[in-house]
Amino acid sequence: MKTIAIIPARFGSSRFPGKPLTLILGKPLIQWVYEQALKVEDLDGVWVATDDARIFDCVASFGGRALMTRDDHPSGSDRLAEAATLLKLAPEDIVINIQGDQPVFPPDLISQLAAVLRRDPEVVMVTPVKRLSDPLVAANPNTVKVVFDRAGRALYFSRSLLPFWRDGGHPTYYRHLGIYAYRVQFLQEFVHLSVGRWEAAEKLEQLRALEHGFAIHIVETTGDTREVDTPEDARQVEEFLRHRASA
Repeated sequence: MKTIAIIPARFGSSRFPGKPLTLILGKPLIQWVYEQALKVEDLDGVWVATDDARIFDCVASFGGRALMTRDDHPSGSDRLAEAATLLKLAPEDIVINIQGDQPVFPPDLISQLAAVLRRDPEVVMVTPVKRLSDPLVAANPNTVKVVFDRAGRALYFSRSLLPFWRDGGHPTYYRHLGIYAYRVQFLQEFVHLSVGRWEAAEKLEQLRALEHGFAIHIVETTGDTREVDTPEDARQVEEFLRHRASA
């Protein structure tokens, strides 16, 4: 059983065109993500999956491995599924979907996600969450919240505040971090499922799995994570990395 990390990356973005090539401390964002993935101890390979020659060439320039995929994929998961096919991965292999805009994440978190799939053959999809207590951050629709049952299976993901704390107090939320681990067989099935009602409303493709009755298992982390959705995020990540390097 192989465990492969694939980083889907596209050049076009309505909020931040060319995001993967944005320089952070003189290094392209996609390179930060790739090099962080290389720190994961038990991976059998790291690849970038892209539909843009500029990103492909950038990855090649720093010695990384990239795959050219079709340019008509509706989601990162579809791009991931094509990449898994191009790599001739077996149905039982594990694919880790690391977002191309996530330059900071704990490498051991990736190992934890893969370990859940290795331990339990019934699990098909795993994703991490982090406890969140700042109501202003939680209220941001770009911060995806999740609630889950006592067995650690997701009940729902939303851009709205979830749950609603009727009596106030000191509410706690769980932020979804957007990294996924799948079995290849399930990934190939997932991308052929019809888009669900709630997925279309929230624009969150993980809801497709829940709407079709598949369980998404949750792993909680306390480690630092940073995502780049906007140019302002890029500036904040740059400051974070600069501070971390000088500490």
